[in-house]
Amino acid sequence: MKKRLTAAALLLMLILSGCSASLPYNKVVFTTGFEKDEVFRIEDSTCSLAEAYVYLVGTQSGYENTFGKDIWMAQTDSGTVEERLKESVLAKIAQIKVMNLLARENEITLDESEEQLVSAAAQEYFDQLSDANKEAMNGVTYEDIEGIIREQAIADKLYDYIIRDINPEISDDEARTITVEQILIKTYSLDSEGNKVPFSDGEKDAAYRRCREVFKNLLNGGSFEELMAQYNEADEGTISFGKGEKDTEFETAAFNLGTDQTSEIIETADGYVILKCISTFNREETEANKVKIVAERKREVFGA
Repeated sequence: MKKRLTAAALLLMLILSGCSASLPYNKVVFTTGFEKDEVFRIEDSTCSLAEAYVYLVGTQSGYENTFGKDIWMAQTDSGTVEERLKESVLAKIAQIKVMNLLARENEITLDESEEQLVSAAAQEYFDQLSDANKEAMNGVTYEDIEGIIREQAIADKLYDYIIRDINPEISDDEARTITVEQILIKTYSLDSEGNKVPFSDGEKDAAYRRCREVFKNLLNGGSFEELMAQYNEADEGTISFGKGEKDTEFETAAFNLGTDQTSEIIETADGYVILKCISTFNREETEANKVKIVAERKREVFGA
């Protein structure tokens, strides 16, 4: 138990320090004198063993369904998958506890209809648990499940409160996604470990001359698609992307092209590249990019 509490305390301090910029909640107190089934306590907010096991068992099922039951001893950069899962679960619970404390300070509570939804969801979840499930969750009760779901609902409501002032309106131009074809002549090689090794000046000059020959062929009426198939050294020939996703030189040249226009030779970190614009506006990709931008802005405001 002492080892578990120490790990929990360290994780909680990391979680809270990471959120301090946007969640100014500094009254965090770790106490002694825990009850038998307490894992950690922040002020008067307690995480019980049953609560921890609900999260652990639920996550365990998802992992085993995807990767098989032998996944737990697999090594990661910072321990086994089992150890990483426990850390992740503690971090998640810690964040929810802190969010509930902050919600209380801001007088954010669930209304009657939301409480009814919590009760219904808790009853549905509890009813589908087998006796073996309940035992694995340290004898979890309906009240435990209801409390967990209520805290999650309050945390969600706090999140909506924090991001309420974010403007979700993203213009087509800001989210615009274009599609281009490319012919890349690399100016690097890979070592035995897959790391990039820049070309020498002589090798780089040779790469540029090769790219110049390709460009001359294009000026003389050569097919971009045929030359791309013959000379392109990039992993992909046709790519779609939005603003901020590529090198500045690459992006500037691409977004200044009209449909079917071809660029000059562009020097990038990976080599010399020639672009042909296929579409200056991909509606489907642009709409998807708007969703991505809004989500990123919300995460930035929340500090997650």
